[in-house]
Amino acid sequence: MVAHRRRISRLILGRFARSALARASGSSAAISRLWPGRTDRLLIAPHDLRTTDATRAAEIYAGRFVFAGKIVTCHGRSIFDLEPPSEDWEISLLGFGWLRHLRAADTAITRANARSLIDDWMSNTSRKRPVGRRPEVVARRVISLLSQAPLVLGDTDGRFYRRYLRTLAREIRALRYALPGTAGGLPRMQVLIALCYASLCLANQANNIRGVAKRLSDELQKQILPDGGHVSRNPSALIELLIDLLPLRQTFAARNIAPPPALLNAIDRMMPMLRFFRHGDGSFALFNGMSSTPSHLVATLLAYDDTHGVPMAHMPHTGFQRLEAGTMTVVIDTGPPPPPDVSHEAHAGTLAFELSSGANRIVVNCGMPSTARENWRVFARSTAAHSTVSYHNTSSSQFVEAGAMKKFLRGSPITSGPHNVENYREVTSDGTMLTTAHDGYKSRFGIEHRRILTIAADGNRLDGEDIVAPAPGARLKGNSTDYAIRFHLHPSVKASRLSDARGVMLVLPNRDVWTFEALDDKVDLEDSVFLAGNDGPRRTAQIVIHQDARQTGSVRWSFARSNSSPSQTSARRNARREPELPL
Repeated sequence: MVAHRRRISRLILGRFARSALARASGSSAAISRLWPGRTDRLLIAPHDLRTTDATRAAEIYAGRFVFAGKIVTCHGRSIFDLEPPSEDWEISLLGFGWLRHLRAADTAITRANARSLIDDWMSNTSRKRPVGRRPEVVARRVISLLSQAPLVLGDTDGRFYRRYLRTLAREIRALRYALPGTAGGLPRMQVLIALCYASLCLANQANNIRGVAKRLSDELQKQILPDGGHVSRNPSALIELLIDLLPLRQTFAARNIAPPPALLNAIDRMMPMLRFFRHGDGSFALFNGMSSTPSHLVATLLAYDDTHGVPMAHMPHTGFQRLEAGTMTVVIDTGPPPPPDVSHEAHAGTLAFELSSGANRIVVNCGMPSTARENWRVFARSTAAHSTVSYHNTSSSQFVEAGAMKKFLRGSPITSGPHNVENYREVTSDGTMLTTAHDGYKSRFGIEHRRILTIAADGNRLDGEDIVAPAPGARLKGNSTDYAIRFHLHPSVKASRLSDARGVMLVLPNRDVWTFEALDDKVDLEDSVFLAGNDGPRRTAQIVIHQDARQTGSVRWSFARSNSSPSQTSARRNARREPELPL
């Protein structure tokens, strides 16, 4: 297994490269002006860890391009001439990641189709589209063109080979010029990874490897926190980075060059963080822009984890806590928002939590859809879309709202939010208690939200208390002091409010029965939406407790596994139930 994981898809583009170059003349001078050193040869093709689907090759050959939930059919026209149906679709097209599906089919037709599409793009003025020139899109394209070189160049002639190299050199030069102005976070990291790949895969680039590896190392130290989380606090950032960093480590080894220590250390820290965010069903907790979990991709990444360690209980630098007992898992956001320059996808979900029992998810956050994100972005980032307290129907963090400013910043970074988030964890004979608090509502309303969670040692019960009270040194501001405690339920959970209006019965897919209770407060069951489904947004339910901070500043609640069998519970529920919320 170790040998298999270390095996690189190494390609010395030998016989066909030599024959192509033998027929070529005068190509190296022009390339040298674009990229220091003579890039007249490709030495190696890095491995692509992303999953492939050979059936997609037939669709592309037939002129049907399916990206980001949208389908475009060419009808004999160039795909690069057609108006893209969405920005996400255009990013996928111009990133050329779909070449891996053609390579998976590995037929003469798919190889010819790949060359035809690449040739069309190289000749097409659409290369100047604004989306296609974004640094992160160019970086993805460079990596794709390098990793899929065996597919495109396997049967080519010298003329196409030279054009391919000139185009690569042009793209790499564009990345080098764009790097200083590239946005922080993932875009900057992706550009540096692409430049590092280019220096390793192209001939005569030994002088560039050291410099770009140093810049990548510096950026890794900035973006990968000591506990292994990403500075954006988005779990999906770990997947996006590892899927490129692991093959990059292999590419260094294939060139007999020692990988930078910062690269090795970053990978070692990020791997345990993958396990930290996973529920029992393998899905990631939905925080700060996380969408549906690419399960096959995560399984591929975890195959490279030699430690197979148990997730840590506390990630202090990234700002998350994990409570586990028996089959119960609770993941809680206990950190302040990320810095503004990397907060374009961050959510106002401070102190939100997710709860699962075995392979069944119970309490979730709404998450972010994998496609059509702009339609849901404002709601998905709000505090109301998370399983926590929202005060006066506002969010604990504030975002850029002005249209012109959003366009200039290419998104809506967080402008203000919690500054201080407290955490205190205590293990007792009965279980584990976590006390947290944040001041995100202090400046506007003068209040502090404090949440206490206690997980039973046997994993059959989670007790909670939410306290909304004047912050230290402050007083309640304004006449509106209403707040809501929300618990969004996973779509697979069937929820029925009990007739006493103080509880909700929850039936899980495996027929386990759980009960939510808030004995001193009225409980409502309202509509919600689960945005992170593999098949798009799905209707679901949310448990909501509405209160007024001047009258009731503390609400106690619990989730408990029922000791009754499903049939007994059903009989009792029928005796005193209200109608089920239709799901």
